[in-house]
Amino acid sequence: MPNPILEMRGIGKRFPGVVALEGVGLEVHTGEVVALIGENGAGKSTLMKILGGVYQPDEGEILIEGRPTRILSVSDANALRIGFIHQELNVLENLDVAGNIFLGREPRRGRGLFSRIDRRRMYAEARKYLERLGMNTPADTPLALLSIAQQQMVEIAKALSQDARILIMDEPTSSLTLSETERLMSVVKELRAQGVSIIYISHRLGEVKELADRVVALRDGRNAGRLAREEVTHDRMVKMMVGRDIESFYAHADGGQGASRFAVRELRTRRYPQHAVTFDIRDGEILGLAGLVGAGRTEVAHAIFGVEPAVGGTLTLGGETIVVRSPGDAIRHGIYLIPEDRRRCGLNVEELIRKNVTLPALERYSSVGVVRTGDERRVSQKVCDQLGVKAPSVEVRAGNLSGGNQQKVVLAKWLSLDPRLLIFDEPTRGIDVGAKAEIYDLMRRLASQGVAVLMVSSDMEEVLGVSDRVAVMHEGRLTGILERDECTEEAVMRLAVGHTDGARVDALEKR
Repeated sequence: MPNPILEMRGIGKRFPGVVALEGVGLEVHTGEVVALIGENGAGKSTLMKILGGVYQPDEGEILIEGRPTRILSVSDANALRIGFIHQELNVLENLDVAGNIFLGREPRRGRGLFSRIDRRRMYAEARKYLERLGMNTPADTPLALLSIAQQQMVEIAKALSQDARILIMDEPTSSLTLSETERLMSVVKELRAQGVSIIYISHRLGEVKELADRVVALRDGRNAGRLAREEVTHDRMVKMMVGRDIESFYAHADGGQGASRFAVRELRTRRYPQHAVTFDIRDGEILGLAGLVGAGRTEVAHAIFGVEPAVGGTLTLGGETIVVRSPGDAIRHGIYLIPEDRRRCGLNVEELIRKNVTLPALERYSSVGVVRTGDERRVSQKVCDQLGVKAPSVEVRAGNLSGGNQQKVVLAKWLSLDPRLLIFDEPTRGIDVGAKAEIYDLMRRLASQGVAVLMVSSDMEEVLGVSDRVAVMHEGRLTGILERDECTEEAVMRLAVGHTDGARVDALEKR
């Protein structure tokens, strides 16, 4: 086999009080997809930030095409044609789509002081990369108007525009729907065929199994094992990542056979006022809400929680009709939302874990306007211990935690308030397999304890593995509800593209 295009040998990296990497090695050949897997905190992103010039290693060396190379900055990485699609969005909402794709590399007309951006050329070039990803979004669209999934696709288009020969993809599908994911995976295969070397980081092991030529696992900042293409299985990857077998990954039980716990009748959202949505969540049930981007799933979740109040319809919780016009109304009724973008909408990442957990109900911890810090600490520590939040104490900044532990803090915030309905919007986006198993188990336990659970998810494995029933939406309409024994990928996708399950929808609308 020819020499690898990339070798990382004995890489070590330390931060104050933490050994992030110790003696880590990685090699990638030309036109090869190497999947890098591991739990949050295993060191994957740190290793890739060293390759991308964000961090400098404390030990070890990097060789590009056999030559020792120092990568001292992101500019150095770009000059070596190393592209990086970051897990956390790295976009500017005050610019349009094309401006984000070519930021710092804008095509120009003229020279020197008299040069200016050639916008016509920039928009034409941007359209080529957007079309390659199957996006029909105009290149002059302000980024602030796009969904998280669309912004992620813009990040990917930016990386493609850099003509990388080594492309790092860190959770590139974490915000994408099934159809967008399939398109991206096709692009990855095209790039491999063109000789681009790809380091693919993902917690979605189905994607890894389909794409990877080899799999490299990290655990606690060290190499934990390697798998050749023919050795890659879900169970072997999980065991390498966590050091143990995870039994019953989706923790599925025969839930959802009881009476209605929460009911939505003729709900009309601001985005789709012409379509009324009706469904129930049964006692002990997790109801999955599936659909493609723009289907209206998040709008339904936001209407139930009062972020964007519904323009019509009724909500019934525990047999009582309730009115929700704001998140405050929802919280008073015990309805809580775990949002898709936890860092922007679910947490104050600059604040302590303790303050995040107690923020929604500070009056419970206050006397004559003074917060009782001891009570805050006791309650927040108790619920964080129940959820297995990995942190030295609740006096740590939430922003210092891994993605999975941040998600647990968002959950801790609501669990301390005795929820009656929990809405999970993309509950495991960007978190590792071990944390996923814990969250699935928690969702199941909550449902069995009488909490109504609505799960909005774009991860087909998750939808099929966790849900007792699946409600599917298309362009603001509920196209069908599938019972557990009817839930297949084909059945969900048929409804997601607009083929209505007419009999079941009609029956629901007559209730």
